[in-house]
Amino acid sequence: MPAQKLKQMLDELNIKYISINHSPAYTARETAASTFVPRREFAKTIIADLDGVKVMAVVSASRHVDIAGLRSLATANEARLATEDEFKSLFPDCELGAMPPFGSLYQMPVYVDKMVTEVDDLCFNAGSHEQIMRMSCADYLRFEQPVVGVFAVKE
Repeated sequence: MPAQKLKQMLDELNIKYISINHSPAYTARETAASTFVPRREFAKTIIADLDGVKVMAVVSASRHVDIAGLRSLATANEARLATEDEFKSLFPDCELGAMPPFGSLYQMPVYVDKMVTEVDDLCFNAGSHEQIMRMSCADYLRFEQPVVGVFAVKE
């Protein structure tokens, strides 16, 4: 089942989505492959620490976060990837590493790499390592209103 907060929010806003169950997968690459989603269309959520504030950095499954690029986009003095121990308590309704890219649900700023915005439909973990959601990228951007910029590099 997708993160209840996410499902409830999308339903209340009448935003259309599809839930897809799949065999357990723990990386964005594995999840995209097991659900037959091109990696370019699968968004992975990375938690970073910018000047002591936890943020979501959303990049395509075919990319990695360039932490210097994210720091520059956010005009932060210091930037680093957060450890799992630092953020696991922030997502009580999600399995560790399966957070959906909705910082608004978790009072967290969201930065999205420009490549993510160049697809029609976006797929992402739905709080579980056994379920993803697919929705219109335009709906995601309209609702979430993230900061968009270039901060990802090829794997």
